[in-house]
Amino acid sequence: MSESPVTFRREHRPVLTAGDYQVTLTHRVSLDPVDFTTTRRFTVAGDRFGLAPALIRSVFPPEGSVGDHATVLPHIVLERATLPWERSPGGAGPQTPPWLALLLFTEQEAPPVSTVPLGQVGAGPWLPPAAAAAESHESAQEPVTVIDVPAALLADLLPGYADLPLLAHVRADGDDPADAAVVVGTRLPPAGMTSVVHLVSLEHRFTPATDGSWVLDRGPAPVGDTVRLVSLTSWRFASVSADHTFATLVRDLAEERAALRLPPAGQPAADRYLAEGFVPARHRLRQGGSSIGWYRGPLVPGPTDGGWVAPVRTGDALLRFDPELGMFDLGYAAAWQLGRLLALGSGDTATALYGWRRRRDQQAARTQRAACNADAGYPLAVAPIDDTLPPGVRDWLTGLTRLDGVPFGYLVPDEGLLPAESIRFLGVDQTWVRHLVDGAVSVGRLGPADEARDAAAPLPVEFPTLTGALIRSQVVSGYPGLLVDGYADRAGTGHLTPWVTRRLSPEVLLFLFEGELARLDLHQPPEAQHLAVEPHSPGNYGRTLRAPGGSERVPDPVGPLPLGPRGTISPTGLAAAIAGSLGVPTAEVESGDLALQLTETAERVTFLRP
Repeated sequence: MSESPVTFRREHRPVLTAGDYQVTLTHRVSLDPVDFTTTRRFTVAGDRFGLAPALIRSVFPPEGSVGDHATVLPHIVLERATLPWERSPGGAGPQTPPWLALLLFTEQEAPPVSTVPLGQVGAGPWLPPAAAAAESHESAQEPVTVIDVPAALLADLLPGYADLPLLAHVRADGDDPADAAVVVGTRLPPAGMTSVVHLVSLEHRFTPATDGSWVLDRGPAPVGDTVRLVSLTSWRFASVSADHTFATLVRDLAEERAALRLPPAGQPAADRYLAEGFVPARHRLRQGGSSIGWYRGPLVPGPTDGGWVAPVRTGDALLRFDPELGMFDLGYAAAWQLGRLLALGSGDTATALYGWRRRRDQQAARTQRAACNADAGYPLAVAPIDDTLPPGVRDWLTGLTRLDGVPFGYLVPDEGLLPAESIRFLGVDQTWVRHLVDGAVSVGRLGPADEARDAAAPLPVEFPTLTGALIRSQVVSGYPGLLVDGYADRAGTGHLTPWVTRRLSPEVLLFLFEGELARLDLHQPPEAQHLAVEPHSPGNYGRTLRAPGGSERVPDPVGPLPLGPRGTISPTGLAAAIAGSLGVPTAEVESGDLALQLTETAERVTFLRP
């Protein structure tokens, strides 16, 4: 599957930052001594005290996720590419740093969260006046989420003014010059703990010091030993051992890569059925008795299709008896009966099927009478009746070929076919599916004449060769955006068309492709791209670098670099180290370059069918 290239850029600044503006126009006419002057005022109303959910494309690590995130720098992807540069943390000019920052807290450190009206924030003495003053478009009743962070903790976690330009960049996909903005954190999540990340506003929070640096303004009247910050959004996740990573969980599925069948029973006659995917099932006879029969659903160890099937009027006509074992084969009879029940349960479909069957029979009778009248020299033509299958019915029958509405117990009749944390490669028995569709179409099939008409006019429904796999794992529930690609060759060049991708339960995923599956790739969506460093000696980290575009020299790895307080990294220190390894001035390593070097692509695991 082709994917668009991703480009990282330093920034995408708006033409006008948020705020109030006025435009003055002066019109001077040489013959008139009085100039005409007019002024118009307008407001650029940017987001300030909260973000609409639509502005947040994704976060990483994902909300509520559990995984090995110990080397990951949390980030948030924002739909509007100019958002981090629409306001200022302090100062003015074209090089003003972004006004947003990500702060990561452990669950024990997480500050209390409260919601206060904007009017109270503006009137209170906890924020600098410029950061708290309401703008013309804002309401005093607008809710604002704030957190009160201990000053000592904030001193360890808050990036410096010089770090902010390196912690926001623009991600462009394909030909789009600025697809989204990304804000990156500086703290690595502690292993074995739950972490909470807040996107905070630093608007007008930095002021110049006497030595020319910029320092955080705690406000005219700090709340005890805490600093109040505006939180625009937050999320939480847990970092656990490497045994719970996506790649590890998926690879573990292949430890017992068996076909969709039960293990042998040691009896040759029974093992012949078990090898083909049959399971013993309770069978209640029409006369009221009970027995044990063999059942196999549409999902089988390998694809099979016996071609066109003859229409029948009852499911009993499809029962097959094995005298050696004294047991019935129930699979096709169950498929036919299920199709009939599904059609009858869908009132509109059953009514449309019955009406179509009557129109088809009437048209057949008129055609026959017209032929007789033509032989007798009858001068009047018989008007035709539209006997085509209604589009709604055809779509519903096509859904049956995709196993829509087929209960889970018909697909996987025994838990032993699909144990926990397993993957099973399979094919589809299209003969079973054909009987399923025939059972649905049997509504209104009353006698041999109806059977003959159905046999003479096959339905316009396709039954392609289908193969795929079933997965039962916590990967399915833990990674809802899981993507699946199928290929007809082991090299991954012949992409197969998906036929079905469906969650049968919170932990069971079925996917089928048209054709013979030779290779299966499981991977996370593109938004699972993230920024990470590499562990080094305790208390240190490093990074293997990518060669710059067009360069043949492989740069030396960076590290070991010391971690800062509470597992934070220094963006400026990391940028300087990368510049030294690349042999370029430090000023040339900007936020886009830093993102390129730290980006890890979404993990992909490949299965090859024997």
